[in-house]
Amino acid sequence: MPASLPAWRRPLPFLYESTGIETHFTNGLDPAPRARSVFAFHLPDTLAEWLRYAGTATATGHNAAEPAPTFLARLKTLPPLVETGLWPAQVRAIHNLEKSLAANKPRALIQMATGSGKTYTAINFIYRLIKFAGARRVLFLVDRGNLGRQTKKEFDQYLSPYNNFKFGEEYIVQHLTSNNLDTTARVTISTIQRMYSMLKGRELADEDDEQSFSGAEELFEESIGQRRGPSDKARGERAAELPCGAMSSAATRATQDHGLLLSPIEPIAYNPAIPIETFDIIVTDEAHRSIYKLWRQVLEYFDAHLIGLTATPNKQTFGFFNQNLVMEYGHEQAVADGVNVNYDVYRIRTEVTEAGSKVEAGYWLEVRDKERHRLQRLLAESTGKTLPVKPVILFPGWYIEDSRASCRDLWVLEPKALAKFLDNEPSVVAAEDVKLASYHLSCFIREQERVLEARR
Repeated sequence: MPASLPAWRRPLPFLYESTGIETHFTNGLDPAPRARSVFAFHLPDTLAEWLRYAGTATATGHNAAEPAPTFLARLKTLPPLVETGLWPAQVRAIHNLEKSLAANKPRALIQMATGSGKTYTAINFIYRLIKFAGARRVLFLVDRGNLGRQTKKEFDQYLSPYNNFKFGEEYIVQHLTSNNLDTTARVTISTIQRMYSMLKGRELADEDDEQSFSGAEELFEESIGQRRGPSDKARGERAAELPCGAMSSAATRATQDHGLLLSPIEPIAYNPAIPIETFDIIVTDEAHRSIYKLWRQVLEYFDAHLIGLTATPNKQTFGFFNQNLVMEYGHEQAVADGVNVNYDVYRIRTEVTEAGSKVEAGYWLEVRDKERHRLQRLLAESTGKTLPVKPVILFPGWYIEDSRASCRDLWVLEPKALAKFLDNEPSVVAAEDVKLASYHLSCFIREQERVLEARR
């Protein structure tokens, strides 16, 4: 910046670099400034608040030559952890996480076995980050609404070892059951689907808030598919002309399993009512399920440190959190430490598992129509055509007295009868449509195989 221009501070404290698609931000007030990717620009009021805080700190005795007391700076001067009431594994997890945050690592993963106290560990480090590091607001994401209610109770019951106040007495904790965000709350507990709905400016039905991450994701994908129009179908027809590898590349933003093959994930746009700096910390429980497809957008929308909690991480989980595993505490170690109890596996013998069974002629098996509709939608989205789909159920090793007598809209077959069944079925789909559907289904199956192989 030219010396002739006035400046509050040299060098200027805030730096944005943008290509128009990707934007990086550097906070020069931090002890070791480092550029980080942001979804959008911060509000001017937020920048002004940071400057006022830095100016106030200088006026009250803070050395202006030293970095301003930002969140990252305060992380380096946290008081010792009071270890009373914590298991050794929880102490290590908190220590390691605080070291990671102080090193300005934007993402961290805590792997702790189910039953070893992940939530209580999280409440402890959240309390310290608010009280001593000055975190303004923390978002705690849960898998389902009922887990949100349970987590809210655990926050309210937490007794501070520093002043004997309960968490709820010292700070406001909000469990989001509507789209009204309390900006005075220091901790917000929410399902990720509700936060997604809020960012999209939509209401969320109460029953959808009770769905797990994966179940709610399917609901959103189905609603997206229903809103797609002719132009989207045209994109599917154009993609059908691509070779299989190219189609996979073109569908980078498409759902990778159990969803629409060529339906791009509906992107989140900037919502001025919920700016990117709304939360300083995001803690996501069941992190191995919250980093995919729709939900990943929620995590990457906010300019916040991401902390994942899980008992069962996979390769994708480690990759999302930049391989920064700050705590690894498996079930075997928890059992050895006396934190968890071991389990035994019992095999229950039944007449069916020992001697087998048979399906009587005329037997009707109730099958949810959801899978058939999903396959129909996948074919419609990828080919642009409506093709008939009839479920076929195979029972290996079971005797089917009369396969054709047992059908309505469902066929129940012994595997060896499948070839004959296909030969006898009347041709209701044109040959070129069969080839088109087969092509897209084979590409879809290959994509699933790649995803499953990557997860192993």
